Amino acid sequence: MHPETPPTESTLDEAVAVFVEFRPRLFGIAYRMLGSAVEAEDVVQEVWLRWQKTDRSVVISPVAFLSSTTTRLAINVAQSARVRRETYIGPWLPEPIDTSSDPEVGAQRAEALEFALLLVLEKLNPMERAAYVLREAFDYGYPEIAEILQLSIVNVRKVVSRARKHLVADQRETVDTVEHRRLLDAFVSAAQRGDVASLEALLTPDTVSLSDGNGMQGCSRIPVTGRARVAKMVTYPKLWREAEPRLVDANGCAGVMLYRDGQPIAFMTMSASKEGIHKLMWVFNPSKIAAFIDSGSRHTTAPGA
Repeated sequence: MHPETPPTESTLDEAVAVFVEFRPRLFGIAYRMLGSAVEAEDVVQEVWLRWQKTDRSVVISPVAFLSSTTTRLAINVAQSARVRRETYIGPWLPEPIDTSSDPEVGAQRAEALEFALLLVLEKLNPMERAAYVLREAFDYGYPEIAEILQLSIVNVRKVVSRARKHLVADQRETVDTVEHRRLLDAFVSAAQRGDVASLEALLTPDTVSLSDGNGMQGCSRIPVTGRARVAKMVTYPKLWREAEPRLVDANGCAGVMLYRDGQPIAFMTMSASKEGIHKLMWVFNPSKIAAFIDSGSRHTTAPGA
């Protein structure tokens, strides 16, 4: 515990400078932990409030203090979020974030940022997810992770290993960014034309389409599986009528935001292997679409805003 001390103007300026320096990393940790830009921002703001009130003269490593506080707060939020999502109507998908100006969201590597991987991370418990994120995305050493999570180094190694095994079982080898973009363009073009045959040629036999609308009318509340069913569903004329698809950089990969009358109405991205597209992920939830639009200016927001 660090005692509180009334900050002077000069020490507060120093606190702001340190926090701004490490804020991208803090957001990156919280976002990968929670799959929600809004919840991650809330965590980062709470970390800022605690950093303001802390006696920083006794803090040996500011980045260690800030990272630990962020991780522990994110674990608490993740535990309550799992309960809240039990009442979510239909598939739950992460909130996409705009990575066009901040490709790695504060990570030393872009690990655990891809949209589909964030979805798989939901299968881990919060402690496993934290250990995996700190190790794989931010390259923290096992002793550092042990201190943050208040576990032994041996236990941390076991937790990270267990998390990796969970993820490997659910992951397929992915195509490179060029092929991903080609498949995405071909998919959108065929869907707009209503070309079911061309769509089926792009999809794997076990393709699944997930739609996140939290009960919105016209949005599937169950996963749609199989090449033929998915191809038929995505050519639904009402979806594409007068819609303008715009390419976006979401979570380090190409995605599409559909606009109608100048307003964003749906986000879509996909996962593909050399066999073809095997997962489509659609976000119709207005709050999540708004979070994506807002995320483009996230890194310019000042502490406390």
